[in-house]
Amino acid sequence: MKLLTLRPVIYTKQVKYTVEYYIEILGFTCDGYTEDWTWASLSRNEVGIMVSYPTLHVPFEKPQFTGSLYFSVDNVDELWNQFKEITIPGYAIETFDYGMREFAIYDNNGYLLQFGQPV
Repeated sequence: MKLLTLRPVIYTKQVKYTVEYYIEILGFTCDGYTEDWTWASLSRNEVGIMVSYPTLHVPFEKPQFTGSLYFSVDNVDELWNQFKEITIPGYAIETFDYGMREFAIYDNNGYLLQFGQPV
């Protein structure tokens, strides 16, 4: 048995607005959504993410996540140049001692998105 993919689900009470942000700002494509905008599936290249209105089974006051979503990319400098003026930065692009060049931004819900490339 092997794991095939990881498709994180982020919760928001603004699913349609989040989908628009991921399409217009981050370059994702919407692959599907419910008519009432309580769920949507997004992708960009090989990366998939789902956006969902919080379920009744999970307490939800506001978007929160104790980590980040980390995207491996093939040209981190180009992506930084695209995002740095139109997003809220988490930290500017930098080369780290552990061999990654990366940066972070916050999406429209406050989720931290990191983008990195091995050096």
